[in-house]
Amino acid sequence: MSGVSESSVQPHRHVAVRQPDAAETLRTDAVTVRLLLDADATAGTVSTLEVTMAAGATGAAPHYHTRSDELFYVTDGELRLLAGDRITTVGAGGAIVVPRHMPHAFGATPDSGARIMIALMPGVERFEYFRLLDRIAKGESTVAELTAAQEEFACR
Repeated sequence: MSGVSESSVQPHRHVAVRQPDAAETLRTDAVTVRLLLDADATAGTVSTLEVTMAAGATGAAPHYHTRSDELFYVTDGELRLLAGDRITTVGAGGAIVVPRHMPHAFGATPDSGARIMIALMPGVERFEYFRLLDRIAKGESTVAELTAAQEEFACR
């Protein structure tokens, strides 16, 4: 760092860490979601989660985000993503960023499962949204509750 002494550089927030065994995990038969770091842990800079899908599994129906861009990084398998009117397949090691307000949906390809890292930037509190989806899948909450919460979670 040219011109700046190390002693004058002070971090403005703490490092955010989630150890593997500390991540909350939500599961269906075809999809596992690991909640890693939500916006409250990162001073609003990013929200992150890991999604593992069986071959052909749907990760998310068409929706868009009003306050964040969304990064998808494929760590294993193949992800099929609809962004706007374009369908793209991205393999392991590839990434795609969907800008805010762009409708998108994603899932694993029919021939391959997929494991992906998702990051919303800037971060928004989203973990309760995933918990709500989990309760809906288990019959403990209703889709009407999800509709009512869309604005809170900056997702439509």
